[in-house]
Amino acid sequence: MTICIILLILGAITLFWYILEKLRAYTLKAVFLKTAVSVLFIAVGVCGWLASAGAGGLQSFGAWIILGLLFGLLGDIWLDLKYVYPAQDDPFTYAGFASFSIGHILYITGMLLRYYPSGKPLAIILPILLSILVSGGNILMEKPMKLHFGKMKPIVFGYGAILFSTVLVSGSLAMLHGWHVTTLNLIFIGSILFALSDLVLSGTYFGGKERPVDIILNYLTYYPAQFLIALSLLFLK
Repeated sequence: MTICIILLILGAITLFWYILEKLRAYTLKAVFLKTAVSVLFIAVGVCGWLASAGAGGLQSFGAWIILGLLFGLLGDIWLDLKYVYPAQDDPFTYAGFASFSIGHILYITGMLLRYYPSGKPLAIILPILLSILVSGGNILMEKPMKLHFGKMKPIVFGYGAILFSTVLVSGSLAMLHGWHVTTLNLIFIGSILFALSDLVLSGTYFGGKERPVDIILNYLTYYPAQFLIALSLLFLK
């Protein structure tokens, strides 16, 4: 627990440093700082996983979550490199979307393998169907929201469906367990913050909104999201 708290504090300090650097300029230094913050949320996950080992060994659920966090780190790197090397904008953007999509699929898979109560398929099917509808609605609202997805529209739709599935599936599972499973509750809260972060980021990538407030809001929702998901491993039982 103490080590996890120290890692969280280091993560907050490094995040603050990164935001200051990002507001100043898009540099390789900013990429390194962002990578450091991502390494720290992975470290929190590993720390929590090891600390919870006494509750039944190194449960496989932890491996799914840590793999998801690792793909989050990769996504962080790709999406920042698109600013450092604007000529390669498209490849880095696609790589970022792909990495985060895989990360969310890993989160969902881990939750289903660990917490899905057999005999309740609608508790999973309905959240996924609703997520697809919400993502489709996001695409249809492109013009009213003054966004321009362009050729990225298919991957935005696919990523949105996976992202919202993480939110709704974790919420569904948490509700099925009576909100008594801290791990699920933290993942649910973290995934909501993740979605809020991506809504802000959508305005930056596809709406031309790169105001300092947008950058700050994005990272003050995204990184707490990943740290909460990582911290959820500390409460495995």
